[in-house]
Amino acid sequence: MDVSGGSGQPRSDDGEPTERPADPTAPTNDGGPDPTDAPTAPPRAGTPADPGKPEPEPKPEPPAETPTPENKNPKTPPEPPTSATGSDRTGAVGAARPDETGERGHAHAGMAKGRPPQRPREPGGGLLMGRPFGVPVYVAPSWFIVAALITWVFGGQLDRVLPELGAARYLVSLFFAIAFYASVLVHELAHTVAAIRFKLPVRRIQLQFFGGVSEIEKEAETPGREFVLAFVGPLLSLVLSGLFYLAMQPVEPGTVPGVLLAGLMVSNLIVAIFNLLPGLPLDGGRMLRAVVWKITGRPMSGTVAAAWVGRALAVSVLIGLPLLNYSGAFGGGTEDANGMDALTDGLLAAVLAAIIWTGAGNSLRMARLREHLPELRARTLTRRAVPVETGTPLSEALRRANAAGARALVVVDADGNPLSLVREAAIVGVPEHRRPWVAVSGLAQDLTDGMRVSAELAGEDLLDVLRATPATEYLVVEDTGEIYGVLSAADVERAFVRAMARPS
Repeated sequence: MDVSGGSGQPRSDDGEPTERPADPTAPTNDGGPDPTDAPTAPPRAGTPADPGKPEPEPKPEPPAETPTPENKNPKTPPEPPTSATGSDRTGAVGAARPDETGERGHAHAGMAKGRPPQRPREPGGGLLMGRPFGVPVYVAPSWFIVAALITWVFGGQLDRVLPELGAARYLVSLFFAIAFYASVLVHELAHTVAAIRFKLPVRRIQLQFFGGVSEIEKEAETPGREFVLAFVGPLLSLVLSGLFYLAMQPVEPGTVPGVLLAGLMVSNLIVAIFNLLPGLPLDGGRMLRAVVWKITGRPMSGTVAAAWVGRALAVSVLIGLPLLNYSGAFGGGTEDANGMDALTDGLLAAVLAAIIWTGAGNSLRMARLREHLPELRARTLTRRAVPVETGTPLSEALRRANAAGARALVVVDADGNPLSLVREAAIVGVPEHRRPWVAVSGLAQDLTDGMRVSAELAGEDLLDVLRATPATEYLVVEDTGEIYGVLSAADVERAFVRAMARPS
């Protein structure tokens, strides 16, 4: 991480799922009467309300949308936690109560043809600048604000050092702002290359308000790798500072190249020192976490220690930065200070302190999520399902589900091969008196290869599979190909939220 610390706070929800009746359409988030209770007997012979005109079958409604707390995209399954250099990003998802008996009705699951899994959409985050090492690099809109601020401030300094430049000093200042953030990009690329070397996927690099952040999707497996992954960023900033210092030697100090090289040397040195401070979400905090992890053998202990040091660091920055500047430690003094300078120093300190404090809190939440993530298992979250043929009336299908204690319907062909999944949202939209006249095939979503989930998946592997093919329901199958049940994205979301709320 650079100075920014990244962003992205997981949401938590203490709500517990309630026990529902054995109905595939039973809502999991309300306590009122179930509008989808199925008839307990086969449909009686009769006619609709208008005997002269049979009622047309209702048009299938779109699948129920389950918003994800991170990106608020209702059709995107929950994202696995993402570790950022300096802070952690995560999405939140949640759980339904598993079937208490643990039994599932099995039917032969043939491999029905379907569309290939959709390629997951790449995360945005601003203007795409390129893909070094295959990792997209984005420039956030906030960067342009900072670039304008740097141009203005550095231009004022150039006016005192090189007054002969005139208005051209702002062009030089803009070049400095771009070169500085290019150095920040090198810092983040160091993290990225190390992550790739350790076979950790990197989602993106983003240059933003106070620097940059590399979003790494998995955690390092050992404390040694964690230490290296964090240290390479400040190390590259120190190397860049040294290179700019060497480049200054043959250059005249009072010239534009000399001033630019001096500014880049000092700025990279500041970036390196700041990131080496031992508190999350800074790189030094990740290094401290790795050390405590190595000593205690528990990554959670390292995270807690580094996060609280980070919070103490945030308070120190809030109080100490204005005092140091006022005392003349940064070249100023009480005789040069004025009300505007004091306000600027205070605002800068407050912003930095808020970034560090928030990042430390995010790191604690992220660690708690990772500690409970293995509890998300497809086998325990899957709803029992009953197979029904294409022309089966909805009321009859629900009657069979009630009789079997199931909460999901799988449409199969005459040989028992699964064809589609009956959507829970579509069932809810059909009034009870019309269910004998509606076939389950009109409420089903065709299966694609990406909608078949192994019952053995768990944790981040499960979330990765769900993200690859966004859907509201998935067919869960055994390794032998037999149907195990149906997994609802809403159930996974609730399980994820419960994991967040549970103490470590």
